[in-house]
This record gives sequence, structure tokens and C-alpha cells, in this order.
Amino acid sequence: MRIEIICTGDEVLTGKITNTNFSYMAQKLEDVGLSVYWGTTVGDDRDALLEAFRLASARADAVIVNGGLGPTVDDLSQEIAAQAAGVELVLHEEWLERMKDFFSKRARTMPPNNVKQAMLPSTAEMLDNPIGTACGFALDIGKARFFFTPGVPRELRRMLEEQVIPRILARSGAPSSIYLKRFHSYGLGESHVDQLLAGVETLDPEGGIKLGFRAHYPQLETKLTVRGSDRAQIDAKLAPAIAEVRRRLGNFIIAEDDQTLEGEVLAALRAQGSTLTVVETFTAGQISARIAHLPGAETVFRHGTVARHLDNLFGIAVPSALDQATTEAVVQAAREKTGATHALAVLIELDDGADRIDFGGAIWIGIATAERVEFRRSRILGGREWVRLGAVELGLDCLRRFLLGLPVVERIDFEKS
Repeated sequence: MRIEIICTGDEVLTGKITNTNFSYMAQKLEDVGLSVYWGTTVGDDRDALLEAFRLASARADAVIVNGGLGPTVDDLSQEIAAQAAGVELVLHEEWLERMKDFFSKRARTMPPNNVKQAMLPSTAEMLDNPIGTACGFALDIGKARFFFTPGVPRELRRMLEEQVIPRILARSGAPSSIYLKRFHSYGLGESHVDQLLAGVETLDPEGGIKLGFRAHYPQLETKLTVRGSDRAQIDAKLAPAIAEVRRRLGNFIIAEDDQTLEGEVLAALRAQGSTLTVVETFTAGQISARIAHLPGAETVFRHGTVARHLDNLFGIAVPSALDQATTEAVVQAAREKTGATHALAVLIELDDGADRIDFGGAIWIGIATAERVEFRRSRILGGREWVRLGAVELGLDCLRRFLLGLPVVERIDFEKS
């Protein structure tokens, strides 16, 4: 099946926004074995939109159009879709009542121009939007089935996963059951993991397992897409593949599926009845920010210290150059002075000079409880942002390993001596 994505709006063309919607849609489609053949961006112009719809209708089997479903005059998707399909716009009474109820429940009066969002092409199938006022819709234009989705990311994502993708899969003749298993890892590069997992796809001789990767430094997502006639068949294919991935990647798997590294850390702390203090430099407080807002963190997260410079942290006279003794002294003092059971310190020494590809930093990590102190030093190159992101991930991963009884020091692919 040939799929095209069309993203509309002048903001896309002028660079006022980064079109993350496109990459999200393409990734979700790939996750279920569907490939995007074309991607088009087009501004809020009637002639340009009509040309884009007609071109897509002649070459694609399915087209996802994102944006242009709002109430303002520059939201043109319904109008141009009707023109391209050769049908009239008609008022969708059910959606109009849904919008009125949406505003009423929020003690607001629906503006008159919102009625425009209930005007759909007469041959359209409505696609529900339970969290917004822009309903989606689907209709045939030429030989292609078009799916129109709202530009608001959270509305798009729900509609895409619940309504658009299932309809495209049904049209593509894909197996009735598809399952995506995801592993999140830190410390191994994509090519390294590809080598480690060689042959996993052959665990299903029928070819029902597809291995894929999505690198987003500092993490790597490894995906197993499994197809079968039903869930029982999928589970039978999936079990040996999951076991093999876990065995080969081992301690480098930080979470699976919708779990996150910070979520795993919080869960381990809660299971142990522990509390946490964090000390971090140069990270802009990103370690604390990833944990402190999570549900349940209110009983765990005790204190966060964000410092730009290393001098006099918790009363410790930090020398001009960090060392293991100083790192351990800082993390122990942080735990004692805040009363937490656990403390994590991530202290960074940056190289001098301008930002560049070989710019790096030394990362000094300390973890302390009343009975035990662990230390790890690493050096990461790649520029200031690369160092910052790597330090945040490395610090959280060391804490995860500490809590789970795994080796805190295990060399990673991004580490330089």
C-alpha cells in the first residue's frame, strides 16, 4: 500500500513550527509495517491545496492530511476536500451538537465560527475526536482514501492510533493481528545492537517478525513487529524473540514498551520505601525534572540542587579539578543534609573553547546511601548538548543499576577514554 502524508499550514512552510506531527505519523505507520512513500507540505492556499490533493489522489492508495480543520478562515481542508471529491459541504448535525456540549461543559459559549468545523463533505465518514472540537473525516478522492486529521498533536495522535491506522490496515489486507514490542536501551549504538540481534527475525521461520530501530540519542528503541492471524499466534512467535532480545542486550535495557527510565527508577525507589536527593551541574535540572513530576514522586523525591558551578556544594570545598573523593563527599553530604535515603550527584567538567564536534566533558557520578557509596567517571564527546543529554541519561541509568543490584560501571559505546 502506497501512503502519502500531507501537512498543511503556513507555519510549516515558514519554519515557525517544527513539524513533529509528520515524523510521529511516519513512525507510527512504520511500527505496524506501513511505509510512507511521499511527504508533502503545503501552505494555506486554495489552489496549492487542491493541486496537492489531486496529485496525491492519483499516486497514493491512502493519504493522511494533517491540519486545516480549525474554525478560522485559513483552515481550508474541508472546503478543498469537498472540491477535490466533487461533492458539497453539508452540516454534520451530530458533530455540531458535540461541539455545543464541549463548550457547555466548560461554561463557555461556542463562537459562531466554530460551526465551520461541523461542515463536512457530503460523502465523508466522520472520525471522532473525543478531546477537541475538530472532528476528522475520511472520504475517497480519485483512487485514494483520504484521512483528515487535526493539527493539535495530542488530538492527532489519538485519532491516528484509534481510527486512522486501523482503517488503513483493513484496506491494506494486513493480517488481522499486529503487535509491536519495544525495548528502550542506553549505552549501545544502533549498529552495535543490530549486530547483537542478528538472526532474531529468523526465530519465526514464517517471517512474521520484523526487527527495527529508532535512534534518538541518548536512547535507542528496538522494535519487534509481529504479525499473526490472532493474538495467540502472535504470543507464540513473540515469546522466544523477547527472551532472546533480553538475553543479548542484558543490563543495557532500561525499560520496555511505554515504560521510561525515570519511571523505572521511581518504581524501584518506591518498592524499597526510599527517598531521593539529586545534585546536578550543567544539566539545567533535567534529572530532577524527569522524576519529580511523575505520579508517586511526591513520596520519594526529597530535594533537587541545580548548580552551574562546582564551588562549595553542600559545604564541600570543591577543588579546581574534580576527583572521586570530592564527588563522594558531595553526594554523601547531600544525602545527610536533606535526610534522603539515597542521593545522586552528577557533576560535569566541560572542555574549554567553542562548541564543536570534538568538544566534550568529564562526568563524575556519585550514588550514596547510609551504608554504601558508588562512583563512576565517564567522558563523552560530541558538543555541549550531547554531553548534557548523555550526562542526564548516564546518571539516571547508574541509579537504576544501583537500585536493581546491577553493575553500576559497564562501558558504553558513547564513552571516550
